[in-house]
Amino acid sequence: MKRAKRILTYMVSAMLIASGCQTTSGGNQPIDIGPQLSSLVHKVMRIGKQPVTMTDPSRPKLDIVIPVFDPGLPDAGKEYETEGLWPELRRAEAIRFAVKLKDALEATNEFGAIRVTPDKNATGDIYALGKIVESNGEDVKFELQAFDISGNRWMYESFDHEVSSSYHKNPRNEGKDPYDPAFDAAAKALVEELSYHETAELDKVKQLTNLRFGANFVEEAFADHLAVVDGKYTLASYPSESDPMLVRTKAIRVRDQLFVDGMQDNYRAFSEKMQTSYTIWQEQSLAEIGAKREVQKKAAGEAIVGVLLVGLAVAAVAAGAESNDYGKSTAATTAGVVAGVAGAKMLSDSFQTSEEAKVHRDALDELGESIDTDLAPQVVAFEEQSVELTGSAKEQFAQWRTFLKRIYLQEKTPLKQL
Repeated sequence: MKRAKRILTYMVSAMLIASGCQTTSGGNQPIDIGPQLSSLVHKVMRIGKQPVTMTDPSRPKLDIVIPVFDPGLPDAGKEYETEGLWPELRRAEAIRFAVKLKDALEATNEFGAIRVTPDKNATGDIYALGKIVESNGEDVKFELQAFDISGNRWMYESFDHEVSSSYHKNPRNEGKDPYDPAFDAAAKALVEELSYHETAELDKVKQLTNLRFGANFVEEAFADHLAVVDGKYTLASYPSESDPMLVRTKAIRVRDQLFVDGMQDNYRAFSEKMQTSYTIWQEQSLAEIGAKREVQKKAAGEAIVGVLLVGLAVAAVAAGAESNDYGKSTAATTAGVVAGVAGAKMLSDSFQTSEEAKVHRDALDELGESIDTDLAPQVVAFEEQSVELTGSAKEQFAQWRTFLKRIYLQEKTPLKQL
């Protein structure tokens, strides 16, 4: 009998250790899917600086470029499933997140034109570069860096939000995006950063933007006005507003802005196209995560009870074998067999429950693969010239810039004859 008790004690101890390991490393922990923010990267302390008044009408409003977010996918060739990632969904989110940040920034009324672009080669005063770190319906997290056209970094922060389990059950939230608080926080942070820059500094940023745009087509025309040190641009001087090269540059830039403005319709249409599917994915993913968490608790509980019943079965059989009373021995053995069968059944159920968790993951994977990230080709025309742009948005933008440069050089020819 003592030996049976020892066996039961060992089994219960082993069971408790195993269950403890399971609860501390459960599948509901956040997945590390992107490079972590360096602990050395912090927002610059503004010692001695005070925010300026944002309502000053003399302050220029800066234009912001938001390249499509980095989806935060690991290097090609890695198993996305083992990383807990759905690449198709992430690539679609990369576009949607850029559009959501644009909406949040526009709502502040503190900036000029805010444009989503395929890459960082577009022209703007400020560049907001985002990278998705986490997005699973319950938790959203992204990194955001902001640079001005000179290459100076304004901010580097991460923004996150946890969606309440009851969010989608509240009728007041219908038509809203549960991730909005993260984008609103990012917009607020960028407005705060803007408030610490003086009007004169913003004026220089606007001037530098014009010169860098012109230098993209005819570098030598603006070389004397730009100084480049370690990849950062400074304004050495600024030409007269009547300078022919500057006038031409501004005229061509208006055409470039019109083209990028047209691209906004494509990006917004894409975000709207995925709206229904994405909303369903967010809601179902949140529900699946909650169900998975409950399943894991249930599986752990069933395993604990199962091991206890098996342990009792071993003890009962051992007690029956050691008893000299035939009736007691038979009863104890029978009870042990019944307890053992019940324990084995519950252990089996726990494995089936774990399989249910896999079904939840597969369901999310299927939803993610249903999202389409392609953008339609387009034809653009200016005056008597037109060009057909095909391929991805990035390829179309490169083709557009080539077309724009051709126009720029054609308009430059008469000045050479003077």
